[in-house]
Amino acid sequence: MADLDLLRRHLLGMGRVLLGYSGGVDSALLAVVAREALGRDRLLAVIGRSASYPEVQWRSAVELAGRFDVPLLEIETRELEDPRYVSNPTNRCYFCKSELWTRLTEVARGRKFDVVVDGTNADDLGEHRPGLAAAEELGIRSPLAELGWSKSEIRAASLELGLPTWDAPAAPCLSSRVLYGLEVTPERLRQVEAGEAYLRALGVTGDLRVRHLDARARLEVGADQMELLRGEWDGVQAFFLSLGFLTVELDPQGYRRGGLLAMAPRIVA
Repeated sequence: MADLDLLRRHLLGMGRVLLGYSGGVDSALLAVVAREALGRDRLLAVIGRSASYPEVQWRSAVELAGRFDVPLLEIETRELEDPRYVSNPTNRCYFCKSELWTRLTEVARGRKFDVVVDGTNADDLGEHRPGLAAAEELGIRSPLAELGWSKSEIRAASLELGLPTWDAPAAPCLSSRVLYGLEVTPERLRQVEAGEAYLRALGVTGDLRVRHLDARARLEVGADQMELLRGEWDGVQAFFLSLGFLTVELDPQGYRRGGLLAMAPRIVA
């Protein structure tokens, strides 16, 4: 079981801490525990804003920071100006994180913070996460992974602290929904975001992905949510066609992590 006091002591040993903060399960826990341990003067949570960061997640992140008195800074990131990122190879996340961590280390130096940290957990280390290499190159530390905390332990600790994110579904950036090799554009990200917001408004809960396959949208939801979508399918089809897709399909396999990776080209661009 995760030991919150151990996490507090671990953070105290880092000095002044700048946190890359998305408002997801992991970074939310770090933000709140670091605020408790370090106080306002030794912590800064920083959100990187771009078209790939969902608006609904931004609102949730800002609300949580306000509720728990976490000092917050928002900066613009420019990964969509990088042609390597836009071309959307399987290591796209590396270029995004390189941009993010470069910007945050600049903020840390300018404001005299000792370390930049992220919410990577122990489970993440065994997955396809090219962004971890960028973090390593720039000296970003991962307190949760360093202590060996799993996602389930992080959720349990979040529940103990009364965080609303304790049972939140995974929420990677919107670009992760776009088929590898298909250019990441603001318009495609807008289509994905609008599609997922529509499905949430219908009542879809749990893990959800609108996979952008160019002219086709593929919807991945949990097995317990499929009947809901089938019952609303005429409206679902009409909405996704209004977004500019030519077809929309409900994936019979349901939601699964890395659903696009199996469709990716074998050679990384």
